[in-house]
Amino acid sequence: MKHMRAFTLLEVLVALVVVAVAVAALARAGSQAIDSQFHLEERTMAVWVADNLLSELRLESRVETGTRQGVSAMGGRDWYWDMLIQPAPGDQLLRVDVAVYRSTARREPMLTHTGFLPR
Repeated sequence: MKHMRAFTLLEVLVALVVVAVAVAALARAGSQAIDSQFHLEERTMAVWVADNLLSELRLESRVETGTRQGVSAMGGRDWYWDMLIQPAPGDQLLRVDVAVYRSTARREPMLTHTGFLPR
């Protein structure tokens, strides 16, 4: 009769711990990937808001220096923005800084985008 060797209880428990740690690591990596994707989607929307504002400025016949604030709808939600328009060095262009926020509190911008317009 051949002697059969089986796993001991300790070996089975060690294997279960290894599998549990691997599953937890995979779950965390998946969660981080989803969070990262959501953040990138938000940043993309914020860039589009800022680009649209710069395009609207280009359509104006005369752009005055100063500040502007407003709300733009994009991607099924409202985005709040502040705009600073000032002369660029050399005085031939206008520098436009657009800060886009997630909420009305306007505490920390989701994105700051800079563009230039002819004077």
